[in-house]
Amino acid sequence: MQPTQPQSLPRVIGPWIATAIIIGTVIGSGVFKKGRNVADNVPEFGLAMSVWVLGGLLALLGVLALAEIAVLFPKAGGNYVFLREGYGRWAGFLWGWVEFWIIRSASIAALATMFTESFHDVLRQSIAFGQKVDVLSFWPRQLLTASVIVGLAVVNAYGTKLSGRLQFAITVLKVSSLLFIIALPFAVYAAVAEPTHPPKVTHLRPTWPTGWLGINWSGFGVALVGVLWAYNGWMNIAPIAEEVKEPQRNIPRASLLAVFALIGLYCGANLAYNLVLPRETIIAKDAAGMLSSTPLATEFCAALLGPVGVILASAIVMTSVFGALNGNMLVGPRLLYAMGRDRLAPSKFAELHPRYQTPALAIVVMAAWSALLVLCVGALTQYRDVPKIPLGFMELDLNVPAGKSPFDIMTDFVIFGSVTFETLAVATIFVFRWRIPVTPENRPYRCWGYPFVPALYIAIMGLVLLNFFVNPESRTEAFVGMGFIASGALVYALFFRGRKP
Repeated sequence: MQPTQPQSLPRVIGPWIATAIIIGTVIGSGVFKKGRNVADNVPEFGLAMSVWVLGGLLALLGVLALAEIAVLFPKAGGNYVFLREGYGRWAGFLWGWVEFWIIRSASIAALATMFTESFHDVLRQSIAFGQKVDVLSFWPRQLLTASVIVGLAVVNAYGTKLSGRLQFAITVLKVSSLLFIIALPFAVYAAVAEPTHPPKVTHLRPTWPTGWLGINWSGFGVALVGVLWAYNGWMNIAPIAEEVKEPQRNIPRASLLAVFALIGLYCGANLAYNLVLPRETIIAKDAAGMLSSTPLATEFCAALLGPVGVILASAIVMTSVFGALNGNMLVGPRLLYAMGRDRLAPSKFAELHPRYQTPALAIVVMAAWSALLVLCVGALTQYRDVPKIPLGFMELDLNVPAGKSPFDIMTDFVIFGSVTFETLAVATIFVFRWRIPVTPENRPYRCWGYPFVPALYIAIMGLVLLNFFVNPESRTEAFVGMGFIASGALVYALFFRGRKP
């Protein structure tokens, strides 16, 4: 059966599913994993919570600005369209290049890795009776991770409406699970006469540093990078804007509702973790200096509910990560579809399946590269001996740090690429305000607090990018990311410059 020629995607996504797609793609692994990184770099509880709030406020600032641009250009592709219209086809191509090779594919790979690890925890508890032994060895786990990605690609190829309904159901379930975690310490404390791990306010101390001079700003920046991963995806309504019903109204509403819900859920969950678990447990490390890979939700539920809590927490994490995976598989291929339509990628990517009306080939390609990335990063972590490269004034160490898991490596790559181009995408609001007159017809929604809101977002994200290069723990990801951007510029100059859509 031959696919049809390029055409518009049908508008089948309503406001509630749009909200669910944002929340569902954002809530994945970060709320269960990144609390350890935050506590390790920011020892004061109040300051650590401020990192979670700041991450949410940055997402809010970005949403307020990006929603205006998405309403102005409600087309498939999201940031690709904004950058192309704002700066030129070269900027859109560079975003697509980095988004495909690093940002979206690494997000899918990291989430699938987390799904498999949680499934492995269930097997340990059910088969190995909680022993820290490998029921599945390293490479079978990587193959299972790749298989999960391929399976979800099949679901998404069958139809956007089917995938959207699945996303809505999973999002309701994962939000309910986080509300359960938030309420669990107080419910157990009220129901049990002498709970083993009652909530303790003493775990929240020290609350604040002794002054501004006592703050480790570099550590604060590292913690913020981890939290940005937890909020990564707040812009995921934009790539599917072409499929949203009444985008002028539903895109801003869904985006704002989703971000406020995320801030409340993240802060509530981390408060619950810290009320039950002492800081020594949260920042526990192995002999190699690597933070524990066990999700905080697992140790939290185990402390309150025992072995049953381990299985329950693993099921919660698996559900959450599965929803984020499905959302990314729904959103990500729309970029390849848009680039194929503009002839900045193979035109076959812009063809829709004649029966399911989905960009099936784009979905297959995205899934294949994400699955391959899982295997590549797995190989890097298993075989770490890579020599340093001299760069005159410094050495670039491409070796995987001994204290970094595959999950953290992939998420750092994601955040460097996404912060770079999403900041440029938000900055296009200034370009469009200058080029296109503001009228109620073309801008039924306008950014609140313009120009201060987008300017503040850009300034803070600029500091985050600077910290990538300053901090030794993230410098490798920054230089490799810059290398990918430079390679994309070279490919564009050689093959796509001057090509008309």
